[in-house]
Amino acid sequence: MKAPEQAQAPRLLLEALRSRGFDFFCGVADSTIASLISELGEDYLSATREDLAVGMASGAYLSGRRPVVLMQNSGLGYCLNALTSLNLIYKIPLLLIVGYRGYQGKDAPEHLVMGAHCEALLREVGIPVFVPEAGQAAEAVAEAAAVLRGQKIPAALFIRPGVL
Repeated sequence: MKAPEQAQAPRLLLEALRSRGFDFFCGVADSTIASLISELGEDYLSATREDLAVGMASGAYLSGRRPVVLMQNSGLGYCLNALTSLNLIYKIPLLLIVGYRGYQGKDAPEHLVMGAHCEALLREVGIPVFVPEAGQAAEAVAEAAAVLRGQKIPAALFIRPGVL
């Protein structure tokens, strides 16, 4: 059973997102961020692949929305080209909320390689990464929102197991 403060974490994260103006949520489900997706309810649009979610969010941004893409870190492989050749080049900011599977080598074997390299992969292409501790997600949202606003590039918020 989750501690009371951890049970509130998805709601508090969503409140932090909405208070920063984020108003479009799409992605591919992941168990690490499932509680946030549940909190979003009908405000969450499911995509079949992560690169499709990046495209949906980019279109939403171009129509005046503040998008968030939710995914598992293994999905970064699917959407890396879209992020580098669309979002970074054309200054289309979006917030990635990424379930951090394979963090510190703790997970099923299929998650370990991406878990070991996903932060460095995004940083290498110029996408800032934030990895909040439990109870610190709202602060990470504020930092990431400042990057999106100031630099007009994507930023990633990695959610480790146990943070939500």
